[in-house]
Amino acid sequence: MKYEIVELKEKMVEGICIKTTNEEGKSIKDIANAWKEFFEAGIYNEIENKVNNKTIGLYTDYEGDYTEPYNFLVCTEVDKKSKDAKNRVIKVIPKGKYAKFIINGDVQKSVGEAWSKIWSMNLKRKYTCDFEEYQNNSNDMNNQEIHIYISIED
Repeated sequence: MKYEIVELKEKMVEGICIKTTNEEGKSIKDIANAWKEFFEAGIYNEIENKVNNKTIGLYTDYEGDYTEPYNFLVCTEVDKKSKDAKNRVIKVIPKGKYAKFIINGDVQKSVGEAWSKIWSMNLKRKYTCDFEEYQNNSNDMNNQEIHIYISIED
């Protein structure tokens, strides 16, 4: 799977957070439910100060590697916290070096397949913040452009 090494600036995101694990497929159900809540409960629309219309799936606070529990945020980039953030969290994606993958296709199937490949790659991962950035360049959920960023050692 092809990727490029990029340097990212710090990003502030706002959204909702869950704790999950990849054990026994738990994350698949948890993450799907978090995305559903984010849109169906109107959370995305309530977030003020969005930088763009892209949504982000952020993997952070790893308790080890990808086989251990971690936090997952459904969020969007903001330039400052909303005045009324209710039950939302603010997180900073740290600046640094990331492996950037670009995939196209179904938002669930293509992303799942990409992660399976990434897990088997010999990347020197930092396990600080990894994220999917949905470009939202199409109304067709089967044909989306998604950028996946994996934090890597310098």
